[in-house]
Amino acid sequence: MKKANLRTRLLASAFIVAASITTVLPASARIVFDPTNFAQNLLQAARALEQIQNQVKSLQNETQMLTDNALNLKQLDVTSLGEITGALRRIDRLMGQAEGIAFDVQETTVQLQRQFPKEYGTAATTDEAVSDALVRWQSAIDAYRHTMTVQAQVVENVQADSATLAKLLAASDSAVGSLQAQQATNQLVALSAKQQLQIQNLMAAQYRAQALEEARKVEAEQAARTATDRFLGPGHAYTPQ
Repeated sequence: MKKANLRTRLLASAFIVAASITTVLPASARIVFDPTNFAQNLLQAARALEQIQNQVKSLQNETQMLTDNALNLKQLDVTSLGEITGALRRIDRLMGQAEGIAFDVQETTVQLQRQFPKEYGTAATTDEAVSDALVRWQSAIDAYRHTMTVQAQVVENVQADSATLAKLLAASDSAVGSLQAQQATNQLVALSAKQQLQIQNLMAAQYRAQALEEARKVEAEQAARTATDRFLGPGHAYTPQ
C-alpha cells in the first residue's frame, strides 16, 4: 500500500512538473520534455530508494543479532568454585585426621584384627586384657570426637552456603544471556553436589563411631566371659560327700 502511494505521488509530481514547464516557458524557449520517461526515471529512483531502505533494515537486524549473540556469550562475573572446593578440602582434611581404625581399607583391617580378635586365649593375662580394653575404649572416644569435629565443620559450611546460594541466585536472576544463566545454574548444581558429598562424609564418620562403640561392647562381653572361664579353671565345683 505504501509502495503504491509512493509511486502515485511520484507520477503526480512528474505531471505537475511537466505542466508547469509547458505553461511557464514561451513557445520559442520550450524544452523538449518526455513526461513518460521522467515518470519512469522517478519510479526507478523510488525502487532504488526502497532497496536501500531494505538493506538498512537488514543491517539493523544483523546488528541486533550480533548484539544478542554478544550478550549470550558474555561470561558470568560471579563464581563460587573456590568456596565450594575449599569447603570440600576442609572436610577431606578432617576425614584424613581420623586415627586408629580410620578410612583406609588396609589400615582398618590391621587395626580390627589387633583390637578385636576373634577370641581370647586363656593364656592372656589380666593386664593384657585391661590394656586391650583401654585401647578399644580410646578408639571409640577418638571416633566420637572426630565425628563431632566433622559435624562442626559441616555446620560452618552450611552457614557459608547460605551466602553463596544468595549470591548465585542473584547472579542467575540478573543474567543477561544464555551463557551467564547456564554458568549460574552449573554453580548451583555444584553447590548441591558439595552439600551431598559433605553429608556422605558426615554419615561415614557417624557410622564409624557407632560401629566402634558396638564392637567395643561386644568385645568387652567376650573378654569378660574369657576372664570368668580362666578364673573358674578346668576343675569341678566342690560337692560334699
